[in-house]
Amino acid sequence: MNDPPKAFHGAVEGVTTSLLDTLRVGVVMFDTDGYIMLWSPTVEEILGWPAQAMVGHYYGGYLTEAPVEAASGTPVPHGEIYRALRENGYWRGSMRVRHRDGYTVEVEGRASLLTPPDCKPFVLANIVETSRLRAVEQDLAALDALFATSPLGIAVFDTERRYVRANEALARLNGRPVHETLGRTVHEVLPQNMADTLAHIQSLVLETGRPVVDTVLAAPDGHGWRSVSYGRLTSPDGRVLGVSSTVMDVTERRDAMEKIERARQRLKLLDDVGVALGDLLDVPRIARTLAGALVPRFADYSSVMLYGAVAHGGELPRAARPSGAPLLQLGAAAKDRGPVVERMLRVGQDIALERGSIFESVLTSAAPHLVMSREELVSASYPGDPKVQAALDLDIHSLMVVPLRARGTVLGLLLLNRAEGRAAFDRDDLALAMELAGRAGISLDNARLYARERESALMLQRSLMPQQVPSPPGVQIAYRYVPGGSHAEAEAEAGGDWFDVIPLAGGRVALVVGDVMGHGLRAAATMGQLRTAVRTLAALDLPPDELLRRVNDLADDLAQGPDEPLMATCVYAVYDPSTRQCVLATAGHVPPLLLTGRGDGWEVTQIEAPSGAPLGVGGVEFESLTLEVEDGSVLVLYTDGLIEHRGEDITEGLDRLMSLLGGLPAQPFLEDVCDRVLGDLDPGTASSASASAGPAGPAGSVDDVALLLARLGGLPEDSAASWTFPAETYAVRRARDAVRGVLRGWGLEPLTDDTVLLVSELVTNSMRHAHGPIGVRMVRGASLLVEVSDPLPVPPRERNAAVDDEGGRGIQLVARGARRWGTRHGPIGKTVWFELSLP
Repeated sequence: MNDPPKAFHGAVEGVTTSLLDTLRVGVVMFDTDGYIMLWSPTVEEILGWPAQAMVGHYYGGYLTEAPVEAASGTPVPHGEIYRALRENGYWRGSMRVRHRDGYTVEVEGRASLLTPPDCKPFVLANIVETSRLRAVEQDLAALDALFATSPLGIAVFDTERRYVRANEALARLNGRPVHETLGRTVHEVLPQNMADTLAHIQSLVLETGRPVVDTVLAAPDGHGWRSVSYGRLTSPDGRVLGVSSTVMDVTERRDAMEKIERARQRLKLLDDVGVALGDLLDVPRIARTLAGALVPRFADYSSVMLYGAVAHGGELPRAARPSGAPLLQLGAAAKDRGPVVERMLRVGQDIALERGSIFESVLTSAAPHLVMSREELVSASYPGDPKVQAALDLDIHSLMVVPLRARGTVLGLLLLNRAEGRAAFDRDDLALAMELAGRAGISLDNARLYARERESALMLQRSLMPQQVPSPPGVQIAYRYVPGGSHAEAEAEAGGDWFDVIPLAGGRVALVVGDVMGHGLRAAATMGQLRTAVRTLAALDLPPDELLRRVNDLADDLAQGPDEPLMATCVYAVYDPSTRQCVLATAGHVPPLLLTGRGDGWEVTQIEAPSGAPLGVGGVEFESLTLEVEDGSVLVLYTDGLIEHRGEDITEGLDRLMSLLGGLPAQPFLEDVCDRVLGDLDPGTASSASASAGPAGPAGSVDDVALLLARLGGLPEDSAASWTFPAETYAVRRARDAVRGVLRGWGLEPLTDDTVLLVSELVTNSMRHAHGPIGVRMVRGASLLVEVSDPLPVPPRERNAAVDDEGGRGIQLVARGARRWGTRHGPIGKTVWFELSLP
């Protein structure tokens, strides 16, 4: 068995166009024996039984219980109903009727015994599904009294459209007694306009048989509204007998529906404004969106004025209003534009509020103010205020000044205006404006806090990023860092991308680009820790794969907690200009690119370095790749924010970047290459990108971007010299002679004594302990670099020799005589190096 249909809550679920559509008033006609003569389509909707199945049947067979008389509330036999109809001509009560699908439907009926001329008497009844009636009564409380106390006006017309039957309710509604109505047409009873409409409806119903329900017309006396419904009356054999009519006073319903519609529009406005502001975290955009959402739906002109601290992410004002602090007009909207509007609503201007004005009073008291007349508008500010005069020129007659509040503090003002041709604001409008301002105030304060946190993150990130990027010999550097953003937020957001250029011993340089997952303060802080760890380990002169392994070992210490493990990618490259070799290793990072000049353009090569797992993932080894680099080649290191876009595979972005670089002319300025890369992938980005701040990433990416370009070249000719000596006694003498000759050729004779002394000590140590070939190398750059290599992997240690010790002072001399010194491991053995400042 199917469940009975649920009551229709028109006032909640939707707005209906007719009360009768909701109530479903059905018309049924019975003969005096209780057999159904007419079964209107509405009754068919209520009970499920089609007219062809019901007409000619005895209605009592479909009742599950005895009818209940409305006046007494007691069940009555069927015969009593007919007796009441014969005696009174009218009966009203409720019945429980079996639906075609098997369940019971409770209906309320109003029946009249009608005796048309020369016709057999019949019973005309109107029935209403009680559950629907109760639902409407609950949803439309303003109409409860009307439906409970006033019966419908009922009339029956013959085929000539003359009244053959009418009740007293109809007489009251029409303002004509029943005896002056019977036998006449609507043209003889009602005003001309109303009669023409009803006559047309009667003709339509008589001709087509389709009922016309809930046609709303003005009352005959012009005061109020009437709802009329017509249905055709037919005999069992299909003969047209006339039309039936029901009339009700729907004046209160119309008023209530207008209020409901107004309330619905208000709720929709609140919802629309909430949705529009919900995902914004930028104070100026919130101000503009709020002002625009209220015009023209709620006001003709609107403006949002805020304290400057709110607009720029500062602290909320402590006092009710800082002395002399102006407001900044950040949002404005108008139904039209022109010089006068521009004079009143100019975004970006400072608004100085007159002491004692309405606006200053609202800021101080946080209580809204409603201006109801032009006279009060004139006195709202100081005499001659150009904004007030502009408002008068625009025929503004109604103004609301509403405080924008958050956490008990006034952030600014929301001003709403209405001009001539529109009703003035009322108290309901003021209540709605306060609700709107309350929601907007929360959004503005959230945006203020976000701006402050974002600025803190950017400030932290700026302090953690390289403050100065060195330019080591043989290498030219260009770089960009663009904080992340999105289309929804134009403001930059700090992230975890970073780059670094680290000078190493021996004139070499380390190039680093990394990416920490996430954004905000945590990502920036983790990035700073990771960058510090890389710089610290780089000072140990470790191979790239060993450095990444050690950084990975620190992952647990750098993580925010057990539930937030470190997840970062990194590429670490070491370039030696003297040998033109580049050694690099990656940890889950996007592949570096190498640009090699070929004619007028670049040949772009993707470096297929062994890709280790991201930092923070244990159990994966890192491997280094060694490249022989041509002079003038450009190494391109970047983060995935440059090539990763929503809705596409990252390889598509990589192909796009390679195609872009391949189309650039060879040997351009590296700064121009950076601008072209960022500008072409996201027009407008390159001009404002820098190492510390910038707009949203390419193509509206939410990820930040780090880009590092290094033009790799060798040292000038005759800038390096190297020798290999056997581990024999004469190796020290030969090394001294070779060093003297090179220094003489380079014009560095003032360094001869110090250099020869330190080289002698290092070669002597190697000869005594390594027992293998000894390599000596000299490089002239920003300083003089000297390296001594041997096969012994154990590095020398500086120690304090006793007075009577014959040796042990070699490394001590190196440490004191050189600007700096150190050791590093090679594929075989070690290298001890020192640097001397050039004269």
